Amino acid sequence: MAERRKTPSLRVSEVFHSLQGEASRMGLPTVFVRLAGCPLRCVWCDTAHAFSGGRRMSLAAIVDAVSAYGARQVCVTGGEPLAQKNCLPLLGALCDAGYEVSLETSGALDIGGVDPRVSRIVDLKAPGSSESERNRWQNIPLLTARDELKFVLASRADYEWARQAIAEHRLEQRCPILFSPVREALDPRNLAEWILDDRLPVRFQLQLHKLLWGNMRGK
Repeated sequence: MAERRKTPSLRVSEVFHSLQGEASRMGLPTVFVRLAGCPLRCVWCDTAHAFSGGRRMSLAAIVDAVSAYGARQVCVTGGEPLAQKNCLPLLGALCDAGYEVSLETSGALDIGGVDPRVSRIVDLKAPGSSESERNRWQNIPLLTARDELKFVLASRADYEWARQAIAEHRLEQRCPILFSPVREALDPRNLAEWILDDRLPVRFQLQLHKLLWGNMRGK
């Protein structure tokens, strides 16, 4: 008897409809697929509820849940979505279904297998996160103009680290770069002034969803 093949599935923390709060798609109605699980423990993490738990869903069930909202934009996030191997076929399935798909990943895991139709938003961890040693610098040469690099910064030291990384790796030649302040740790006005003083080729951003709804789940 032929061995039965298991239907691919993932542990999903939540699927919800909101406005994209960050990056170049900020403000666009977006369906978020938040996968459960993460190998990192950033000290300022605001999605710790996704570290564990979640419900097991097949790829088809996830695509069906996304379609119920009628939005064109889909963002697969976490946790760390690439920690689940079936994240890769999910991204492909969403692209095949006609969605504009982005992936939010820590950059600690290999992004090389991600479907080329997906925009990869790679979050390089600054020292203030306590996880900067996990950055996978081999990902940098894989970035294209459709991807984005994000730095979440908690201090002047984090800012200087990010500034050095940009210069050392010529990151502005790879893709757009985003700088965000950690809420209640770094005054956004200070970060804005440092960027202007140093004439850095980056985009300053605040998290739109938190300005609208605070840290409410599902928003």
